[in-house]
Amino acid sequence: MNVPEVLKEHVKTGVTSLCRCWVLVRSDGERMGFTDHDCGLNFEDTEFTPTTGMDAAALERSTGLAVDNSQAVGALSSVGLTDEDIEQGLYDGASITQYLVNWQDTEQRTITFKGTIGEIKRGSGAFEAELRSISEGLNQPIGRAYLRQCDAQLGDKRCQVDLTRVEFTSEAEITFSVGQRVLHLKGLGAYDDAWFLQGTVEFLTGENAGAVGVIKVDQINGPRRVIEMWEDLRHPIAVGDMVQVTTGCDKAEGTCRAKFSNLLNFRGFPKMPGDDWALSYPVRDGQNDGSSLG
Repeated sequence: MNVPEVLKEHVKTGVTSLCRCWVLVRSDGERMGFTDHDCGLNFEDTEFTPTTGMDAAALERSTGLAVDNSQAVGALSSVGLTDEDIEQGLYDGASITQYLVNWQDTEQRTITFKGTIGEIKRGSGAFEAELRSISEGLNQPIGRAYLRQCDAQLGDKRCQVDLTRVEFTSEAEITFSVGQRVLHLKGLGAYDDAWFLQGTVEFLTGENAGAVGVIKVDQINGPRRVIEMWEDLRHPIAVGDMVQVTTGCDKAEGTCRAKFSNLLNFRGFPKMPGDDWALSYPVRDGQNDGSSLG
């Protein structure tokens, strides 16, 4: 940490006027400033708001390639982070810089942390955000992993399945709902049971318009189709709301062949030997002529 001499001298006095400030830049480019001081501050063309209840845990620092982490907590409010903005993913991967500042003279400041927003937890009108340092990037895997299942995302440029085709995507009307997670739909009778499993359901109308849920259960129940999502929606579900349902994929070779006729673009290695083969050893009896054991 590069601490200015004037700030060092201020700390040595034993009677300090220090506070913490955060500059947060969201994924949409909006720049926001927060402080745990009880008055607003202004420096580096940023207005730091004091009414958000922002606070931070002690920063954990380490040597080598280990990742430095911290944590920030605060209130969900119209002047700070809102539930709606978090739902829309505007804070996913947002950059954040933390300062230690002498609030009597903001020129006396130093950067104590620089990184990105990690996991955000919400509840009871407050949020808790994980702060990940810039060394977090060293933990990201690079290159492909050799797996028996496909490592492409359904419909991406490697998979090349056209999800706009009617056999993979269809609109339906909600006829009944249980809570904010289970939907009863009509208009999907032509599709097999579990056809949309692991797929998505996007709300086209109603209070949840734009929301997307991942499908946990897809069952045919008489004339209706019952779909359960993994998570509750933010708003109540109304009868008559329209949704767009898109099929899913379990990444298996057989599914790629039978369901999507896309084996040419399958990105897995289903014939790769497993742990039993890797741990095997020579034996005297059995087939030992060098031919395939499969």
